[in-house]
Amino acid sequence: MIVQTKIASLSVDSIRKDFPILSTMVYDKPLVYFDNGATSQKPKQVVEAIEKYYFTQNANVHRGAHYLSQVATEAFENARIKIQHFIKAKDNTSIIFTKGTTDSINLVAQSWGRKNLNPGDEVLISGMEHHSNIVPWQLICEERGALLKIIPVLNDGSIDPDAFKKTCSSKTKILAINHISNTLGTINPIKEMIAYAHSKNALVLIDGAQAVPHLEVDVIDLDCDFYTFSGHKMFAPTGIGVLYAKTEILDSMPPYQGGGEMIKEVRFESSTYADLPYKFEAGTPNIEGAIGLGAAIDYLNSFDRKQLLAYENELLTYATEQLDQLDGIQFYGQAKNKASVISFLIEGIHPYDIGTLLDKMGIAVRTGHHCTQPLMDRFCIPGTVRASFTFYNTKEEIDLFISALNRAIKILKK
Repeated sequence: MIVQTKIASLSVDSIRKDFPILSTMVYDKPLVYFDNGATSQKPKQVVEAIEKYYFTQNANVHRGAHYLSQVATEAFENARIKIQHFIKAKDNTSIIFTKGTTDSINLVAQSWGRKNLNPGDEVLISGMEHHSNIVPWQLICEERGALLKIIPVLNDGSIDPDAFKKTCSSKTKILAINHISNTLGTINPIKEMIAYAHSKNALVLIDGAQAVPHLEVDVIDLDCDFYTFSGHKMFAPTGIGVLYAKTEILDSMPPYQGGGEMIKEVRFESSTYADLPYKFEAGTPNIEGAIGLGAAIDYLNSFDRKQLLAYENELLTYATEQLDQLDGIQFYGQAKNKASVISFLIEGIHPYDIGTLLDKMGIAVRTGHHCTQPLMDRFCIPGTVRASFTFYNTKEEIDLFISALNRAIKILKK
Protein backbone atom coordinates (compact mmCIF):
# COMPACT_ATOMS: atom_id res chain seq x y z
CA MET A 1 0.00 0.00 0.00
CA ILE A 2 1.29 3.46 -0.97
CA VAL A 3 1.49 5.89 1.96
CA GLN A 4 -0.10 9.17 0.97
CA THR A 5 1.30 12.67 1.26
CA LYS A 6 -0.16 15.92 2.58
CA ILE A 7 1.09 19.40 1.78
CA ALA A 8 -0.28 22.18 4.00
CA SER A 9 -4.10 21.83 3.81
CA LEU A 10 -3.92 19.85 0.57
CA SER A 11 -4.90 16.25 1.24
CA VAL A 12 -3.52 14.13 -1.57
CA ASP A 13 -5.07 11.07 0.05
CA SER A 14 -8.51 12.66 -0.29
CA ILE A 15 -7.80 13.72 -3.87
CA ARG A 16 -6.73 10.20 -4.84
CA LYS A 17 -10.09 8.85 -3.68
CA ASP A 18 -11.67 10.95 -6.45
CA PHE A 19 -9.70 8.90 -9.02
CA PRO A 20 -10.69 5.22 -8.63
CA ILE A 21 -8.31 4.09 -11.38
CA LEU A 22 -5.35 4.97 -9.15
CA SER A 23 -6.24 1.92 -7.01
CA THR A 24 -5.70 -0.40 -9.98
CA MET A 25 -3.22 -3.25 -9.63
CA VAL A 26 -0.89 -3.78 -12.61
CA TYR A 27 0.86 -7.18 -12.73
CA ASP A 28 0.12 -7.51 -9.00
CA LYS A 29 1.77 -4.14 -8.33
CA PRO A 30 0.04 -0.88 -7.37
CA LEU A 31 -0.34 1.37 -10.40
CA VAL A 32 2.00 4.36 -10.46
CA TYR A 33 0.68 6.63 -13.20
CA PHE A 34 3.33 9.04 -14.46
CA ASP A 35 1.94 9.55 -17.97
CA ASN A 36 -0.15 12.62 -17.23
CA GLY A 37 1.41 14.56 -20.10
CA ALA A 38 -0.24 12.14 -22.53
CA THR A 39 -3.61 12.11 -20.77
CA SER A 40 -4.77 12.69 -17.22
CA GLN A 41 -7.04 10.42 -15.23
CA LYS A 42 -10.64 11.49 -14.62
CA PRO A 43 -12.21 12.20 -11.23
CA LYS A 44 -15.54 10.70 -10.22
CA GLN A 45 -17.12 14.15 -10.46
CA VAL A 46 -16.47 14.29 -14.22
CA VAL A 47 -17.75 10.77 -14.85
CA GLU A 48 -20.84 11.47 -12.76
CA ALA A 49 -21.59 14.63 -14.77
CA ILE A 50 -21.47 12.61 -18.00
CA GLU A 51 -23.62 9.89 -16.45
CA LYS A 52 -26.16 12.51 -15.35
CA TYR A 53 -26.35 13.88 -18.89
CA TYR A 54 -27.04 10.48 -20.45
CA PHE A 55 -29.44 9.31 -17.75
CA THR A 56 -31.45 12.52 -17.26
CA GLN A 57 -30.68 15.10 -19.98
CA ASN A 58 -29.84 13.28 -23.22
CA ALA A 59 -31.05 15.25 -26.25
CA ASN A 60 -29.55 17.22 -29.09
CA VAL A 61 -28.77 20.84 -28.30
CA HIS A 62 -30.04 24.14 -29.71
CA ARG A 63 -32.61 22.62 -32.06
CA GLY A 64 -35.43 21.35 -29.89
CA ALA A 65 -38.37 23.06 -28.24
CA HIS A 66 -38.90 20.14 -25.87
CA TYR A 67 -37.78 19.95 -22.27
CA LEU A 68 -34.80 17.60 -22.63
CA SER A 69 -33.32 19.64 -25.45
CA GLN A 70 -33.63 22.80 -23.41
CA VAL A 71 -31.98 21.18 -20.38
CA ALA A 72 -29.16 19.71 -22.50
CA THR A 73 -28.60 23.05 -24.24
CA GLU A 74 -28.39 24.84 -20.90
CA ALA A 75 -25.81 22.34 -19.60
CA PHE A 76 -23.81 22.57 -22.83
CA GLU A 77 -23.77 26.37 -22.91
CA ASN A 78 -23.03 26.58 -19.19
CA ALA A 79 -19.84 24.65 -19.94
CA ARG A 80 -18.87 27.32 -22.47
CA ILE A 81 -19.37 30.01 -19.82
CA LYS A 82 -17.24 28.04 -17.34
CA ILE A 83 -14.44 27.89 -19.92
CA GLN A 84 -14.74 31.62 -20.57
CA HIS A 85 -14.23 32.38 -16.89
CA PHE A 86 -11.55 29.69 -16.50
CA ILE A 87 -9.25 31.35 -19.04
CA LYS A 88 -10.60 34.84 -18.26
CA ALA A 89 -11.91 35.57 -21.76
CA LYS A 90 -14.06 38.66 -22.32
CA ASP A 91 -17.13 36.81 -23.56
CA ASN A 92 -18.32 33.31 -24.32
CA THR A 93 -18.66 33.93 -28.08
CA SER A 94 -14.86 33.72 -28.27
CA ILE A 95 -14.96 30.09 -27.03
CA ILE A 96 -15.20 27.51 -29.82
CA PHE A 97 -15.69 23.83 -28.99
CA THR A 98 -13.38 21.56 -31.00
CA LYS A 99 -12.17 17.96 -30.79
CA GLY A 100 -8.96 19.08 -29.08
CA THR A 101 -5.79 21.08 -29.53
CA THR A 102 -4.93 19.43 -32.84
CA ASP A 103 -8.37 20.22 -34.25
CA SER A 104 -8.14 23.80 -32.99
CA ILE A 105 -4.79 24.42 -34.66
CA ASN A 106 -6.01 22.90 -37.91
CA LEU A 107 -9.06 25.17 -37.77
CA VAL A 108 -6.86 28.26 -37.48
CA ALA A 109 -4.40 27.10 -40.13
CA GLN A 110 -7.11 26.21 -42.66
CA SER A 111 -9.51 29.09 -41.99
CA TRP A 112 -7.31 32.04 -40.99
CA GLY A 113 -4.27 30.74 -42.89
CA ARG A 114 -6.05 30.12 -46.18
CA LYS A 115 -7.45 33.65 -46.12
CA ASN A 116 -4.40 35.54 -44.89
CA LEU A 117 -1.21 33.75 -45.97
CA ASN A 118 0.32 34.63 -49.32
CA PRO A 119 3.53 33.71 -51.17
CA GLY A 120 6.57 34.97 -49.26
CA ASP A 121 4.75 35.32 -45.93
CA GLU A 122 6.26 33.52 -42.95
CA VAL A 123 4.83 31.31 -40.22
CA LEU A 124 7.06 31.10 -37.16
CA ILE A 125 7.16 28.09 -34.80
CA SER A 126 9.74 26.77 -32.34
CA GLY A 127 11.96 23.72 -32.53
CA MET A 128 10.17 22.13 -29.56
CA GLU A 129 6.67 22.00 -31.05
CA HIS A 130 4.38 18.98 -30.97
CA HIS A 131 3.62 17.58 -34.42
CA SER A 132 0.12 19.05 -34.12
CA ASN A 133 1.68 22.53 -34.17
CA ILE A 134 3.98 21.68 -37.08
CA VAL A 135 2.11 19.66 -39.69
CA PRO A 136 -0.98 21.93 -40.03
CA TRP A 137 1.34 24.87 -40.76
CA GLN A 138 3.39 22.82 -43.22
CA LEU A 139 0.21 21.95 -45.10
CA ILE A 140 -1.11 25.52 -45.33
CA CYS A 141 2.33 26.97 -46.12
CA GLU A 142 2.72 24.52 -48.99
CA GLU A 143 -0.75 25.39 -50.27
CA ARG A 144 -0.31 29.16 -49.98
CA GLY A 145 3.38 29.47 -50.88
CA ALA A 146 4.32 30.73 -47.41
CA LEU A 147 7.51 29.83 -45.55
CA LEU A 148 7.76 27.94 -42.26
CA LYS A 149 10.51 29.37 -40.04
CA ILE A 150 11.89 27.71 -36.91
CA ILE A 151 13.11 29.27 -33.64
CA PRO A 152 16.05 27.15 -32.41
CA VAL A 153 16.15 25.46 -29.01
CA LEU A 154 19.13 25.90 -26.70
CA ASN A 155 20.92 23.00 -25.01
CA ASP A 156 18.96 23.47 -21.78
CA GLY A 157 15.68 23.12 -23.66
CA SER A 158 14.73 26.80 -23.69
CA ILE A 159 13.97 29.05 -26.63
CA ASP A 160 16.91 31.01 -28.02
CA PRO A 161 15.68 34.58 -27.30
CA ASP A 162 18.13 36.31 -29.63
CA ALA A 163 17.30 33.97 -32.49
CA PHE A 164 13.60 34.54 -31.88
CA LYS A 165 13.95 38.29 -32.26
CA LYS A 166 16.05 37.88 -35.39
CA THR A 167 13.60 35.42 -36.95
CA CYS A 168 10.39 37.26 -36.06
CA SER A 169 10.20 39.99 -38.71
CA SER A 170 7.83 42.08 -40.77
CA LYS A 171 7.33 38.99 -42.94
CA THR A 172 6.00 36.99 -39.98
CA LYS A 173 2.22 36.69 -40.18
CA ILE A 174 1.71 34.37 -37.23
CA LEU A 175 3.77 32.97 -34.37
CA ALA A 176 2.53 29.53 -33.21
CA ILE A 177 4.22 28.25 -30.07
CA ASN A 178 3.52 26.02 -27.10
CA HIS A 179 3.03 27.46 -23.65
CA ILE A 180 4.71 24.40 -22.10
CA SER A 181 6.73 21.79 -24.00
CA ASN A 182 5.18 18.35 -23.71
CA THR A 183 8.64 16.74 -23.97
CA LEU A 184 10.94 19.09 -22.06
CA GLY A 185 8.54 20.71 -19.60
CA THR A 186 9.91 24.13 -20.59
CA ILE A 187 7.55 26.99 -19.76
CA ASN A 188 8.07 29.46 -22.56
CA PRO A 189 8.04 33.24 -21.90
CA ILE A 190 4.96 33.61 -24.04
CA LYS A 191 3.78 36.97 -22.72
CA GLU A 192 7.01 38.64 -23.79
CA MET A 193 7.04 36.72 -27.09
CA ILE A 194 3.44 37.77 -27.82
CA ALA A 195 4.29 41.41 -27.21
CA TYR A 196 7.32 41.22 -29.51
CA ALA A 197 5.39 39.42 -32.26
CA HIS A 198 2.65 42.04 -32.06
CA SER A 199 5.28 44.76 -32.48
CA LYS A 200 5.98 43.13 -35.86
CA ASN A 201 2.23 43.05 -36.64
CA ALA A 202 2.10 39.26 -36.36
CA LEU A 203 -0.71 37.30 -34.74
CA VAL A 204 0.06 34.70 -32.07
CA LEU A 205 -1.38 31.24 -31.46
CA ILE A 206 -0.56 29.49 -28.19
CA ASP A 207 -0.73 25.70 -27.83
CA GLY A 208 -1.84 25.48 -24.21
CA ALA A 209 -2.46 21.73 -24.05
CA GLN A 210 0.23 21.16 -21.41
CA ALA A 211 -0.27 24.47 -19.61
CA VAL A 212 -3.95 24.55 -18.71
CA PRO A 213 -3.78 21.54 -16.33
CA HIS A 214 -1.05 23.26 -14.30
CA LEU A 215 -1.14 27.05 -14.73
CA GLU A 216 -3.81 29.68 -14.31
CA VAL A 217 -4.26 31.15 -17.79
CA ASP A 218 -5.45 34.70 -18.46
CA VAL A 219 -5.85 35.21 -22.20
CA ILE A 220 -6.58 38.92 -21.80
CA ASP A 221 -3.43 39.52 -19.79
CA LEU A 222 -1.40 37.46 -22.28
CA ASP A 223 -3.03 39.33 -25.20
CA CYS A 224 -2.75 36.21 -27.37
CA ASP A 225 -4.85 36.08 -30.53
CA PHE A 226 -5.54 32.34 -30.29
CA TYR A 227 -5.25 29.91 -27.38
CA THR A 228 -5.90 26.18 -27.74
CA PHE A 229 -6.20 23.27 -25.32
CA SER A 230 -7.59 19.75 -24.92
CA GLY A 231 -9.98 18.42 -22.29
CA HIS A 232 -8.36 15.03 -21.82
CA LYS A 233 -5.11 16.49 -20.46
CA MET A 234 -7.02 18.45 -17.78
CA PHE A 235 -9.11 15.67 -16.21
CA ALA A 236 -11.95 15.90 -18.77
CA PRO A 237 -13.04 13.43 -21.49
CA THR A 238 -11.26 12.76 -24.74
CA GLY A 239 -12.56 14.24 -27.98
CA ILE A 240 -13.31 17.70 -26.60
CA GLY A 241 -11.17 20.81 -26.75
CA VAL A 242 -11.26 24.56 -27.03
CA LEU A 243 -10.17 27.27 -29.41
CA TYR A 244 -10.20 30.73 -27.88
CA ALA A 245 -9.72 33.64 -30.26
CA LYS A 246 -10.34 37.35 -30.22
CA THR A 247 -13.84 37.88 -31.55
CA GLU A 248 -12.80 40.38 -34.21
CA ILE A 249 -10.44 37.79 -35.66
CA LEU A 250 -13.06 35.03 -35.56
CA ASP A 251 -15.53 37.36 -37.27
CA SER A 252 -13.07 37.85 -40.12
CA MET A 253 -12.44 34.12 -40.62
CA PRO A 254 -14.50 31.95 -43.00
CA PRO A 255 -16.13 28.74 -41.69
CA TYR A 256 -13.82 25.76 -41.36
CA GLN A 257 -16.52 23.11 -41.96
CA GLY A 258 -20.02 23.24 -43.35
CA GLY A 259 -23.19 21.55 -42.15
CA GLY A 260 -25.93 21.90 -39.61
CA GLU A 261 -25.79 24.39 -36.76
CA MET A 262 -23.24 26.72 -38.41
CA ILE A 263 -25.74 28.33 -40.78
CA LYS A 264 -28.47 30.96 -40.71
CA GLU A 265 -30.08 30.14 -44.04
CA VAL A 266 -29.32 27.59 -46.74
CA ARG A 267 -30.38 27.87 -50.35
CA PHE A 268 -29.03 25.92 -53.28
CA GLU A 269 -27.65 29.17 -54.66
CA SER A 270 -25.83 30.22 -51.47
CA SER A 271 -25.84 30.06 -47.68
CA THR A 272 -25.39 32.53 -44.85
CA TYR A 273 -23.56 31.63 -41.65
CA ALA A 274 -24.45 31.69 -37.99
CA ASP A 275 -23.06 34.19 -35.52
CA LEU A 276 -20.18 33.30 -33.23
CA PRO A 277 -19.42 30.86 -31.82
CA TYR A 278 -21.67 28.58 -33.87
CA LYS A 279 -20.12 29.52 -37.22
CA PHE A 280 -17.27 27.16 -36.34
CA GLU A 281 -19.30 24.35 -34.74
CA ALA A 282 -20.79 22.39 -37.63
CA GLY A 283 -22.89 19.33 -36.81
CA THR A 284 -23.97 17.79 -33.54
CA PRO A 285 -21.26 18.66 -31.00
CA ASN A 286 -19.62 16.46 -28.39
CA ILE A 287 -22.25 17.35 -25.80
CA GLU A 288 -21.08 14.93 -23.13
CA GLY A 289 -17.50 16.07 -23.67
CA ALA A 290 -18.38 19.72 -23.15
CA ILE A 291 -20.36 18.91 -20.00
CA GLY A 292 -17.48 16.76 -18.74
CA LEU A 293 -15.04 19.58 -19.46
CA GLY A 294 -17.23 21.94 -17.47
CA ALA A 295 -17.21 19.46 -14.58
CA ALA A 296 -13.41 19.19 -14.78
CA ILE A 297 -13.17 22.98 -14.51
CA ASP A 298 -15.46 22.90 -11.47
CA TYR A 299 -13.17 20.26 -9.97
CA LEU A 300 -10.01 22.28 -10.56
CA ASN A 301 -11.68 25.41 -9.23
CA SER A 302 -12.47 23.60 -5.97
CA PHE A 303 -8.76 23.84 -5.12
CA ASP A 304 -6.27 26.63 -4.63
CA ARG A 305 -4.54 26.38 -8.02
CA LYS A 306 -1.37 28.00 -6.70
CA GLN A 307 -1.20 25.35 -3.99
CA LEU A 308 -1.60 22.58 -6.56
CA LEU A 309 1.21 24.08 -8.65
CA ALA A 310 3.47 24.39 -5.60
CA TYR A 311 2.89 20.71 -4.81
CA GLU A 312 3.61 19.65 -8.40
CA ASN A 313 6.84 21.66 -8.29
CA GLU A 314 7.74 19.88 -5.06
CA LEU A 315 7.24 16.53 -6.82
CA LEU A 316 9.36 17.72 -9.74
CA THR A 317 12.22 18.78 -7.47
CA TYR A 318 12.11 15.57 -5.47
CA ALA A 319 12.02 13.32 -8.55
CA THR A 320 14.84 15.25 -10.21
CA GLU A 321 17.02 14.93 -7.11
CA GLN A 322 16.40 11.19 -6.87
CA LEU A 323 17.01 10.57 -10.57
CA ASP A 324 20.18 12.65 -10.55
CA GLN A 325 21.80 10.05 -8.29
CA LEU A 326 21.63 7.40 -11.03
CA ASP A 327 24.77 6.63 -12.99
CA GLY A 328 24.67 7.46 -16.68
CA ILE A 329 21.51 9.57 -16.59
CA GLN A 330 21.13 12.42 -19.07
CA PHE A 331 18.30 14.91 -18.61
CA TYR A 332 16.66 16.68 -21.55
CA GLY A 333 14.92 19.90 -20.60
CA GLN A 334 16.66 21.77 -17.81
CA ALA A 335 15.30 25.25 -18.36
CA LYS A 336 15.00 27.40 -15.24
CA ASN A 337 11.25 27.70 -15.66
CA LYS A 338 9.61 24.33 -16.24
CA ALA A 339 6.56 22.24 -15.41
CA SER A 340 6.39 18.83 -13.70
CA VAL A 341 7.82 16.85 -16.63
CA ILE A 342 11.13 14.98 -16.68
CA SER A 343 12.65 13.54 -19.87
CA PHE A 344 15.78 11.46 -19.58
CA LEU A 345 17.93 8.69 -20.99
CA ILE A 346 20.18 6.15 -19.30
CA GLU A 347 23.48 5.71 -21.12
CA GLY A 348 23.57 2.57 -23.25
CA ILE A 349 19.89 1.67 -22.79
CA HIS A 350 17.07 2.28 -25.28
CA PRO A 351 14.16 4.17 -23.70
CA TYR A 352 11.60 1.64 -24.95
CA ASP A 353 13.37 -1.15 -23.06
CA ILE A 354 13.22 0.86 -19.84
CA GLY A 355 9.54 1.66 -20.35
CA THR A 356 8.68 -1.98 -20.98
CA LEU A 357 10.36 -3.21 -17.80
CA LEU A 358 8.89 -0.37 -15.72
CA ASP A 359 5.43 -1.35 -16.94
CA LYS A 360 5.95 -4.89 -15.61
CA MET A 361 6.62 -3.30 -12.22
CA GLY A 362 3.43 -1.20 -12.32
CA ILE A 363 5.04 2.08 -13.42
CA ALA A 364 3.38 3.91 -16.32
CA VAL A 365 5.72 6.30 -18.12
CA ARG A 366 5.90 7.42 -21.74
CA THR A 367 8.78 6.46 -24.03
CA GLY A 368 9.60 7.53 -27.59
CA HIS A 369 9.72 10.82 -29.45
CA HIS A 370 6.52 12.19 -27.85
CA CYS A 371 5.32 13.56 -31.21
CA THR A 372 8.35 15.88 -31.26
CA GLN A 373 10.62 14.15 -33.78
CA PRO A 374 12.38 17.37 -34.89
CA LEU A 375 13.28 18.01 -31.25
CA MET A 376 14.73 14.50 -30.96
CA ASP A 377 16.76 15.18 -34.10
CA ARG A 378 18.04 18.40 -32.56
CA PHE A 379 19.45 16.41 -29.59
CA CYS A 380 20.51 13.48 -31.83
CA ILE A 381 18.55 10.92 -29.80
CA PRO A 382 15.87 8.34 -30.70
CA GLY A 383 13.55 9.41 -27.89
CA THR A 384 13.41 9.71 -24.12
CA VAL A 385 11.75 8.25 -21.06
CA ARG A 386 9.24 10.83 -19.86
CA ALA A 387 7.70 10.96 -16.39
CA SER A 388 4.99 13.60 -15.96
CA PHE A 389 3.38 14.38 -12.62
CA THR A 390 0.19 15.97 -11.41
CA PHE A 391 -1.35 16.72 -8.04
CA TYR A 392 -2.70 13.21 -7.40
CA ASN A 393 0.84 11.80 -7.51
CA THR A 394 3.01 11.34 -4.41
CA LYS A 395 6.63 11.23 -3.31
CA GLU A 396 6.05 7.64 -2.27
CA GLU A 397 5.16 6.84 -5.87
CA ILE A 398 8.40 8.50 -6.97
CA ASP A 399 10.27 6.23 -4.56
CA LEU A 400 8.61 3.19 -6.16
CA PHE A 401 9.55 4.58 -9.59
CA ILE A 402 13.20 5.03 -8.62
CA SER A 403 13.36 1.54 -7.11
CA ALA A 404 11.82 0.01 -10.24
CA LEU A 405 14.11 2.04 -12.48
CA ASN A 406 17.17 0.81 -10.60
CA ARG A 407 16.00 -2.77 -11.07
CA ALA A 408 15.38 -2.20 -14.76
CA ILE A 409 18.84 -0.71 -15.25
CA LYS A 410 20.50 -3.66 -13.53
CA ILE A 411 18.61 -6.11 -15.76
CA LEU A 412 19.32 -4.22 -18.98
CA LYS A 413 23.01 -3.67 -18.24
CA LYS A 414 23.78 -7.32 -17.49
